[in-house]
Amino acid sequence: MKTGFDHEKYTRMQSERILDRIEEFGGKLYLELGGKLFDDYHASRVLPGFQPDSKVQMLLKLKDREEILIVLNADDIEKSKVRGDLGITYDADTLRLIDAFRGIGLYVGSVVLTRFAGQPAALAFEQRLNAQGIKTYRHYPIEGYPTDIDHIVSDDGFGRNDYVETTRPLVLVTAPGPGSGKMATCLSQLYQENRRGIKAGYAKFETFPIWNLPLKHPVNVAYEAATADLSDVNMIDPYHLEAYGITTVNYNRDIEIFPVLNALFEHVWGKSPYQSPTDMGVNMVGYCITDDEACRDAAKKEIVRRYYTARCAYLQGHAAKEEAEKIRLLMKHLNLDDETRPVIGAARKRAEETGNPALAIELPNGEIITGKTTNLLGPSAAVILNALKKLGGIAKSTHLISPEVIEPVQELKCKYLGNHNPRLHSDEVLVALSVSAASNPEAAKALSMLPQLKNCEAHSTVILSAVDDNTFRRLGVTLTCDPSYQTHKLYHK
Repeated sequence: MKTGFDHEKYTRMQSERILDRIEEFGGKLYLELGGKLFDDYHASRVLPGFQPDSKVQMLLKLKDREEILIVLNADDIEKSKVRGDLGITYDADTLRLIDAFRGIGLYVGSVVLTRFAGQPAALAFEQRLNAQGIKTYRHYPIEGYPTDIDHIVSDDGFGRNDYVETTRPLVLVTAPGPGSGKMATCLSQLYQENRRGIKAGYAKFETFPIWNLPLKHPVNVAYEAATADLSDVNMIDPYHLEAYGITTVNYNRDIEIFPVLNALFEHVWGKSPYQSPTDMGVNMVGYCITDDEACRDAAKKEIVRRYYTARCAYLQGHAAKEEAEKIRLLMKHLNLDDETRPVIGAARKRAEETGNPALAIELPNGEIITGKTTNLLGPSAAVILNALKKLGGIAKSTHLISPEVIEPVQELKCKYLGNHNPRLHSDEVLVALSVSAASNPEAAKALSMLPQLKNCEAHSTVILSAVDDNTFRRLGVTLTCDPSYQTHKLYHK
């Protein structure tokens, strides 16, 4: 993937701006973390060169002054909402995040369950956290939010929420995904702190949309595609335009909530420090793009990927039909189609030739390799082996895995584990390849090529099994699937 973003420059500039913002407020600051703190794969896909853990590396410098507050929407727990890039539910990801933060020495203070209304799954999760010694707090739905400012900024609005006890001057507010209620939690805390005579400020560690890129820049449109399930819309910030005469980009939820934020600051301090939603953000991303065309191309591919992901999610019952339709309109505005990701056409062509499911992967040099269904291998396993051969300069006719290794695996699957399909899945073929690598130099060479699959584009003509899907995810391959199953069965593992 062609690099289009300067990670080192971004780390330096963003760190400096955060420190400046802390000094501006003094005392205590609630810093809302836009996007994902760990594993921001969306940013790394649309900004080639952005590191998924860049935010963490910056914040580690302040770890003695900060604590982390994780926000989770109780409705998302009830619906078992899944984080698409990791394939786990939001509540499971909350546990993963706590472990990850603790693992690098960051202090996790508590978890807030937003929009809490006694949901059974949320109650069970709350009990689980409490049993593990993790403090939990409840924030409730507020009637008229976000427009009825007088009600919101009152004892019957934010005043009903639990007060989250924090002990450090910098509180980092993060969540497993968008729509969790991070900003509302920050605003509620400002109100609650003021009731207790504590002065506290608010700022937003922002990534998307990028305020100083055009409204319809593909990178900003890709953010709309990523949040299609939330009905987010990128907009020109009218408050910034009025205050400064400068056109900037923000999104609807921040613009809608800005009057609430202003009213809250006026209530606390008598005057708001911000003239616009853009002012609230700390976002230096736009200054660190080194190759605009590379980022545009990457973002366009991401929009198409999001479209196919949404279509598959609808078929699986995980998303509404409108989500894919919204992304389709975004594609239309940018004149995008399947040709934006050449692997789509290559996979379908291979499937037509063989009459069976197929898969294609685009290698770092742009060459496309395909894999078909065979008696021994599924298309996922086949395309991985074919790609590794190509990357390692190994002849396509070479057998990397000996029959002595494959046959016992097939026997284990069908004779002892109750499988009817003897074909090896991608994870099984990688284990078999590693076994063969002990005695076969060619297999060892192919195995050493695995890291080169990271960030490669791939497409399957059918929805893959969870096993194969997870293998591609762990390899770092950007995968899409046609929204169809290999069989007409109603139950798919």
